[in-house]
Amino acid sequence: MSALPRAPSAKAATERDAIPDDQLMLAYAHGDAAAFDVLYARHEGGLFRFVKRLLGARLVAQADEVFQDTWVRIISARESFSPQGATWRTWAFTIAHNLAMDRLRVSGREVALDTHTDDDGDAVPTLDRGVRGAVDAAAHPSAEELAFWRAAGRRLLACLDELPADQRAAFLLHHEDGLTVEALAASLEIGFETVRSRLRYGLQKLRGCMERYLSVLEQRA
Repeated sequence: MSALPRAPSAKAATERDAIPDDQLMLAYAHGDAAAFDVLYARHEGGLFRFVKRLLGARLVAQADEVFQDTWVRIISARESFSPQGATWRTWAFTIAHNLAMDRLRVSGREVALDTHTDDDGDAVPTLDRGVRGAVDAAAHPSAEELAFWRAAGRRLLACLDELPADQRAAFLLHHEDGLTVEALAASLEIGFETVRSRLRYGLQKLRGCMERYLSVLEQRA
């Protein structure tokens, strides 16, 4: 088992900062360890947050182990990685998703989902549209506003933890990692409408859970 890479030197990070993820991975596969150092530093925080939020509060103690296992899998697959199709980031987050879901299954927390789909053809709405607009508009938030956003953030994390694992994973991959519905369906190897259904039901539950904070935002708009 390979150890995780050391933190990248400033020189390595500077020289490789503009290189795309896929090319960094290919360089690492050909023996350039410094390229992987930069790749690791670039995605360490986002990948760990994704794993931690996907596992939820009950399994948060296992986040470090799943995070480490994810990078070990990435390291082990370096020679077989191909930049064709999904991006490196999508590929890596899919590995993390699968490992986290395995833990959830073992713990008995995975929930079978109703895959009913809507036939109205509307795009899946976003939860944070109004939130981001309000934050951008508040260049100098007051102490009261800061307290509101901190409380809303804590509530959102609690609401995410209440979602079924599959809905939570779809939400995080779509809204935090930026995967399209098509990319989610391909990377998770499930149907387009199933992904769309999970996103819609997850968002509906989050809106209900966040109703107190969303109503305040609507009044401010």
